[in-house]
Amino acid sequence: MAVRQGSGAMLGGMELHVLNHPLVEHKLTVLRDKNTPSSTFRELVSELVSLEAYEATRNLAVVDKPIETPVAPMVGKQIAKPRPIIVPVLRAGLGMLDGMTRMMPSAEVGFLGMKRDEEHPTQQITYANRLPDDLSGRQCFLIDPMLATGGTLVAATHYLAEKGAKDVTAICIIAAPEGIKFVEDNIDPSIDFRVVVCGVDEGLNDRSYIVPGLGDAGDRLYGVVD
Repeated sequence: MAVRQGSGAMLGGMELHVLNHPLVEHKLTVLRDKNTPSSTFRELVSELVSLEAYEATRNLAVVDKPIETPVAPMVGKQIAKPRPIIVPVLRAGLGMLDGMTRMMPSAEVGFLGMKRDEEHPTQQITYANRLPDDLSGRQCFLIDPMLATGGTLVAATHYLAEKGAKDVTAICIIAAPEGIKFVEDNIDPSIDFRVVVCGVDEGLNDRSYIVPGLGDAGDRLYGVVD
């Protein structure tokens, strides 16, 4: 897998892009702070995703679009059809949706509910989905704040691939090296797959939480659900 610090590289068949920008570093620091309230946390997640979207959509398919400006006719570009689809992984991924749709308002939105099996952290339980039956030819953008063990990301990507997706970009806020390695080793190499993150942390603790991380993203976005 390649790690791109503000530019990019390849590791195996997977591309990892780590944003390297002062604004990202500043916002990520405030996001991590345990004293940051949920309202500010949600706003920062949306802002960070908007910054990530610029890189994540670098290879977005476009077609020619003839228009007329107030001065002269010209041929511009517009997003190609079928429209790309944004897929938040519930529930924490919902907090990233606004930032993505702000940048791609013409994209469709699907939903995928997955949760980690706490006894087997790299295994996932799928409990909900709202997706088209056929994703052939669609560029898919998976959004989930944390790439921890990597199990959710692999399972979600393969779930999309089973519906015909061959072009998948995952957008996460922070990642752990263990999760990156798991994805690299287990992602289907036939998928054109890339990951964009704001930062890569030290690793996982004994509960499979990212360290130093930012805590449970879902709880910090929406409050604790017992």
